[in-house]
Amino acid sequence: MADTQDKSGVSNGGADDPEKGEGRGDEGDAPSATEEPARPKSDSSPAPEAPKAEDRPMPDADQEQEQPTGEEEEDTDSMDGSGLYSLTEEGERESEGGGRREKAKDEGSKRAGRKRNHPSGGGTSGHSSSSDEDDDDDDDDEKCKEEELEEDEDEEDEQAVEEWLGAELRELDGPRWRAVPSLRAREIGRGSAQFVRRVCGSRGLVQRLELQGRLERHSGCVNTLHFNPSGTRLASGSDDLRVVIWDWARRRAELEFDTGHKSNVFQAKFLPHSGDTTLAMCARDGQIRIAELSATQRCKNTKRVAQHKGAAHKLALEPDSPCSFLSAGEDAVVFDIDLRLDRPATKLVVVKEGDKKVGLYTIFVNPANTHHFAVGGRDQYVRIYDQRKINENENNGVLKKFCPSHLVSSESKIHITCLVYSHDGSELLASYNDEDIYLFDSSHSDGADYRRRYKGHRNNATVKGVNFYGPCSEFVVSGSDCGHIYLWDKHSARVVQFMEGDRGGVVNCLEPHPHLPGLATSGLDHDVKLWAPTAENPTSLKGLKEVMKKNKRERDEDSARHGDQYDTQLLWFLMRHMRNRRPLRTRRGEGGEGDTDESWSSPDSSDEEDGGPDHVQCMSS
Repeated sequence: MADTQDKSGVSNGGADDPEKGEGRGDEGDAPSATEEPARPKSDSSPAPEAPKAEDRPMPDADQEQEQPTGEEEEDTDSMDGSGLYSLTEEGERESEGGGRREKAKDEGSKRAGRKRNHPSGGGTSGHSSSSDEDDDDDDDDEKCKEEELEEDEDEEDEQAVEEWLGAELRELDGPRWRAVPSLRAREIGRGSAQFVRRVCGSRGLVQRLELQGRLERHSGCVNTLHFNPSGTRLASGSDDLRVVIWDWARRRAELEFDTGHKSNVFQAKFLPHSGDTTLAMCARDGQIRIAELSATQRCKNTKRVAQHKGAAHKLALEPDSPCSFLSAGEDAVVFDIDLRLDRPATKLVVVKEGDKKVGLYTIFVNPANTHHFAVGGRDQYVRIYDQRKINENENNGVLKKFCPSHLVSSESKIHITCLVYSHDGSELLASYNDEDIYLFDSSHSDGADYRRRYKGHRNNATVKGVNFYGPCSEFVVSGSDCGHIYLWDKHSARVVQFMEGDRGGVVNCLEPHPHLPGLATSGLDHDVKLWAPTAENPTSLKGLKEVMKKNKRERDEDSARHGDQYDTQLLWFLMRHMRNRRPLRTRRGEGGEGDTDESWSSPDSSDEEDGGPDHVQCMSS
């Protein structure tokens, strides 16, 4: 009794060490379980258990610890956006860790109670117990053990996901733009030339992006968006085989025309310095087509200028050229297309790894050095070429290759779905299917590893796009299979904006405005969504962590199956779109507008000139 009194005295007076008081209270459970049948004989033995009731206020202490965490979360809504959108903040981790510990203690006590109840229930009549009852007790014990193992595994998985999300992150820098000082300086003529640039690249406005409106005209998924150089018009292309030119500010379609393609339109872009009269297009049918537009808001015609032997996903414009651009296809071919030539398409290179061709999904020209271009496709390598010195006998013509070091020897089928250069060509961003987004320094030597890693989204179901956001490429923006739009701070790799971008579940295309703080997005929905920084308060990133964890678990489950989920999902989407498009093609009589199979087997294209089957007259609708 003296010992127990000493223990109870410590638990009562030891406010500085509540953990030890809890441990001793738990130690007292073991003798109480073994001495349970003798309890009616002695009323004094349970007396030391009375101090255990003082363990109950422990959750209140945790609640008091959680209150400062709530105050910290409220601070993240401040205008300056200072450093705050961390997925692994210390206070958050402590509160969650404390909650998990309390939950584990409660579940452990429940399990202990269940175990104590089993022998007492079976011992009421020793001679009447049967082997069936013993088997039931054994089964219950096994179930308890299995539940414990599953709970331990779930807790370990949860901790692993938390560690993964928090890895390779840096602290957010302080705000580089403040509204009031900048407006005052602008009023007196100081820094007015840089005002718009600083505003568009400010984190405070990115955190206030919200949906402004929808552009509805297409009858299929919208696969491509592109602003003209001045930012006044927006071109969108869709699975309905049509392109719409929008006056996006008035949310009005100015021009709509049939492209002449026979399958999903993947990209449509205004050629620079062409007065917005020339639009280059590519599609799943492998055709590269040109649409000639007039100043009177009509389409004169479209004609084919190149033909790939597989789907053509992307075009790469040269910033200062109104008549030349590059195309890449799943046939591993890169075409240099010059509209001034009688035969516009010239085969520039066939991309290979060893002797094996690498189908291409993306291509981009370096804006600071237009002789350099980068491609990505059905393997893990970003390849950079120099148009002036491509010798396929030396390293297959590659100038240099980049790849994350942990993916070089990966056995899984890793692909690059999209890559883009930064505004000054110094950095290169690549998005990998069912992997993360990686930032490379384009000036580094061959084989250099990545500099930053952006994670939390899911890139599996479609050929997902990625882009820089901001006039100086301050942010990274990507869609996701979960239907959300993610914006990361480029330097810290932390998510600073998180928006629901598609009811159909997948966001594919993201196009920042060239001069204003806003962007256009599209996905499986049949509309185009416009976003602008008009929210009264910054984002609270509500639900972000749960969605990121869900994306990570689904990705791990798919990779554990060792199946080519990318090809399966892509085929499923394409088959569904083709099935939905058949009635449209029948109504428009496109079956009679036949393209010859000649061009499909020809490495170069445009065998027929004006008036042939590749030349389509079109009128605005």
